[in-house]
Amino acid sequence: MRHGLAGIDHVIVAVRDLEGARAGWTRLGFAPTPRGRHVGQGTANYCIMFGRDYLELLGFAEPDEHSERLRGFLARREGAMRVAFAPAGSVDEAATAMTALGLHPGEKRALGRQLELPEGAVMPRFSLVGLPQEETPALDCFVCGHLTPELMRRPDWLAHPNGASGVQSLHLIVEDTAALLPAYDRLFGLHEVTTTDAVAGVRVGPHRILFSTADDFETMHPGVDLDPDFPAPGIAAIELATADIARTADCLRQLQVPFDLLPDGRIAVPADEANGTILFFVEP
Repeated sequence: MRHGLAGIDHVIVAVRDLEGARAGWTRLGFAPTPRGRHVGQGTANYCIMFGRDYLELLGFAEPDEHSERLRGFLARREGAMRVAFAPAGSVDEAATAMTALGLHPGEKRALGRQLELPEGAVMPRFSLVGLPQEETPALDCFVCGHLTPELMRRPDWLAHPNGASGVQSLHLIVEDTAALLPAYDRLFGLHEVTTTDAVAGVRVGPHRILFSTADDFETMHPGVDLDPDFPAPGIAAIELATADIARTADCLRQLQVPFDLLPDGRIAVPADEANGTILFFVEP
């Protein structure tokens, strides 16, 4: 791919109470991984793994004066905060490809996470490259390469009682969609960027990123309540695939999770059930 990106690797959901979030997402019918702790940082996480992507519940295990982005976000709200893109090859190759497009990816940096397994701790390792905010407007994102992918997925981590099998798309609230188009045309190419009166859409591999105003979001998703004070720009909703929407609905009922069945057949779980992020479940 000309931009060197294969799709979304994971979405970071910032939470104030990490253990409470683990319990809350378990109640939503997910099977979080054991707890991970970032090396040299005060942050920790639980991940909700799918076959090709995942959600990361990220919070503080102890005070950390260096994690300014997370601390600043949580001072305002909880919710989906950042997107990590998966490189089509290596992180270096993705950075080279984007540089060839006239973009300015940052320096590569290393990250390790101590994952606390029953048989002992293991250390998944990653290479990260940041992307300038002005080159991905309205979307806080970076590129994440996995150096130890064999440590990231186990069969029991992929089996979620609610049937969720992966991320389909992200829904972002912005003030104006037209202003975003030149930057995303440049990064992903004109053929991967679409626009209507209501939505600007970007396709990245198998995933979609949809930008709309708050009014247009509510028009497109009747019956779904968006916080009237939701700050733009921001990720308002994550859409997840499920093979059997009836099974998902039954699971949520059994777990006493409130949800709405939308006219188009999707399920919508309100943001206050998922640490500030609306969850859509859809049959692909």
